[in-house]
Amino acid sequence: MARILIIGSMEAELGLAARIAAARGAKLATAEGAAAGLARLRAEGADLALCDVMHDVAWLIDQMAAERIACPVVACGRPDDADGAVRAIRAGAKDYLPLPPDPDLIAAMLQAVAGDPEKPIVRDPAMGLLLARAEQVARAEASVLITGESGTGKEVLARHIHVASRRARGPFVALNCAALPEALLESELFGHEKGAFSGAVAARRGKFEQAEGGTLLLDEIGEMDPRLQAKILRAIQEREIDRLGGSAPVKVDVRILAATHRDLAREVAANRFREDLYFRLAVVRLRIPALRERRDDIMPLARHFAERYARANGLPLRGLSVAAEAVLLAHPWPGNVRELENTLHRAVLLAEGHDIGAEAIDLLEHRAPEAPSVAASVPTLLPASVAIPAPVKPPVSALVGRRVDDVERDLILETLSHCLGNRTRAAEMLGISIRTLRNKLHEYRAAGAAVPPVPGQMPIPLPVA
Repeated sequence: MARILIIGSMEAELGLAARIAAARGAKLATAEGAAAGLARLRAEGADLALCDVMHDVAWLIDQMAAERIACPVVACGRPDDADGAVRAIRAGAKDYLPLPPDPDLIAAMLQAVAGDPEKPIVRDPAMGLLLARAEQVARAEASVLITGESGTGKEVLARHIHVASRRARGPFVALNCAALPEALLESELFGHEKGAFSGAVAARRGKFEQAEGGTLLLDEIGEMDPRLQAKILRAIQEREIDRLGGSAPVKVDVRILAATHRDLAREVAANRFREDLYFRLAVVRLRIPALRERRDDIMPLARHFAERYARANGLPLRGLSVAAEAVLLAHPWPGNVRELENTLHRAVLLAEGHDIGAEAIDLLEHRAPEAPSVAASVPTLLPASVAIPAPVKPPVSALVGRRVDDVERDLILETLSHCLGNRTRAAEMLGISIRTLRNKLHEYRAAGAAVPPVPGQMPIPLPVA
């Protein structure tokens, strides 16, 4: 259930946005102005804030940054207020929502911040067994470690465990440990007291307190700094946390789920992850197979995404042609379910006619599938226009005369595009830390380069003046 903070008058059109969000399952909190909204964020947190441009969006975002509050802000206003939209985006708002609101845009935003609330779509026998095991352990209070490659659906499984647990009526709070720098991550997790650091003008509850009575998912925990790992271990053992600048511990009642694409046992052996924390987290271990290992799930997921994005974009529902299915089944899906979802989203937008044809399946990576038996079963169904060419390795001589910085920038951005914007996956492929990658992307963005967005952040188009 997404937690949405509405900043503005509920009697105006923003109130309609609130009612649409509530009807789609969001948990709402309201504030009359930016200052009141900031106070609500300190006390309760939120997954998304919708702020009327009539209020000071820039001030709100600046204060949130100063107090280390990580919550996306979407500015809302009339579609003919192009200046207000531009000001809000330049101030740091993630998107602009034209009013009166479009229900499909509200649904897209809720999905982006809360993930898919539906039960995972499973047809493969191995995934069926995994889902049954997850539902079995959901009723317990033990910590669960969910592993799997990037894009396999670890957060989707974590949400399913929460819904099937005795804590389902409590909040589900997720935090990506790889997405925030260390100082901000610590404040996000444990909160802070007034005066704890420059900009901390009031006390604020962290994710542990926001998840009270519910579930806290620590996503990509393998990227966490060892110093914070020690604090997480204490929170699990003692069921209490220390706010930054606090004088006394705060008791918390939270179930911990953790997710990672890394082999934590190997990270422990390499002294990059605390062994004691690993054993605390891995009371129950659930490994999600890569999509190429559960090929029976490819077509049910593809049909599901095709229907979802057709409805979201107001397009007719189209089935997949035999040739399109053959292309999907022949692909190795290095980006897993996330890559499949993005591929079907593009296909829905590109398709013409009664079916989604093979020509609408625009794969970002073209390489032979890893399973020869699958490739051998479909070549006669593939039209010549979608034949998968062998990869061509560019000669090193082509780089002669170029600056090293330019080559590095192109390599990083191309790798990020290859990974569909997934920062963690790209850093792993490049052999650099997620922190180094973030710093590089910040430099490129400041220089005007186009940086692929984070997966799941669906852009909302600016109104045309």
